[in-house]
Amino acid sequence: MRDEQETYLFSSDYLKDFSAKVFAYFGVPSADARQAADVLAKSDLRGIDSHGVARLHTYFDMLALGKINPKPKITIIREKLSVASVDGDNGLGLVVGPKANEIAMEKAEQYGSGWVSVCHTNHFGIAGYYPLKALERDLIGWAMTNTTKLVAPLWGAERMLGTNPIAIAFPGYKEPPIVIDMATSAVAYGKIEMALRKKEKIPRGWIVDKEGRMTTEPQDMIDGGAQLPLGSERELGGHKGYALAAMVDIMCCVLSGANWGPFAPPFALRQEIPTRSVGKGIGHLFGAMRIDGFIDKDEFKKQIDEWIRVFRKTRPAPGTNGPLIPGDPEREAEAIRGKEGIPLLKPVVDELLDISKKTGIPFEIR
Repeated sequence: MRDEQETYLFSSDYLKDFSAKVFAYFGVPSADARQAADVLAKSDLRGIDSHGVARLHTYFDMLALGKINPKPKITIIREKLSVASVDGDNGLGLVVGPKANEIAMEKAEQYGSGWVSVCHTNHFGIAGYYPLKALERDLIGWAMTNTTKLVAPLWGAERMLGTNPIAIAFPGYKEPPIVIDMATSAVAYGKIEMALRKKEKIPRGWIVDKEGRMTTEPQDMIDGGAQLPLGSERELGGHKGYALAAMVDIMCCVLSGANWGPFAPPFALRQEIPTRSVGKGIGHLFGAMRIDGFIDKDEFKKQIDEWIRVFRKTRPAPGTNGPLIPGDPEREAEAIRGKEGIPLLKPVVDELLDISKKTGIPFEIR
């Protein structure tokens, strides 16, 4: 019997091809299936294991039960020159998100900035995927989304908010871009899932049990507990994480007509179904800005280079190698994994094998 913590290596292209075939199996159009698979592949390449193919079985389950529309009619329901609201028609967030982000970038190129809110959509993968696309056009990119309730507000003992991530990216000239991609919770939920798979404890300050007490047992989260906002406690800035999560919730949902706070629909089947709906699906917000509307583009990018170099020279704290630049760990992971492959834990591989068995789509352990 193989160890649950044992890993298997797969090429990114192989996993991406398998994912695309799985989406196509449910009638997702070919281009959309490839787009959805690309979002998952980018997550795995950048070392964000919780949002790559480890999520594929959840998408599989939702599509199999008809809870996600494989062929959505994505429409702009309200629009001004530089802003718009989009209805995703309950499509894959991995498809709706990129299309809405494209609208925001097109508006930015035409009008200087573009902002698009989205309702009636689903989990859109890593938030960082979207500003990375803006970088390809020399734009500053933003992305935010609400998620299924998992996080207790400061001094709360029940789930009320999602992990509600924020991502933003700034292009450099010769240096790599600055890419900020963070949950507004103390940690992304996927990291708790990974700890469960590895049968490891988690750091204090990530979660509370069902009574609202801090715990290091990831199973306590599953058994009715909640995640904590960024900062965890008032003395450590928990009020700031809570406020950031509230901002994302309002910008993504109240602004778009999606379900906010505890009313966000579940992504995983085992998650609690909200007592009522206050909108359509979950919500996203995408933004893009033309740099030359503020400052000469090359001057900005050269200053970003200088910013990076100055911060890299920061005197290190004892026992450390000094500060990283936001995006460094993911960029380094992408360089390594692009050559060596994507490591997947046995439970994730087992889930992919299960999908293969149910669909007839080949998946081989090499």
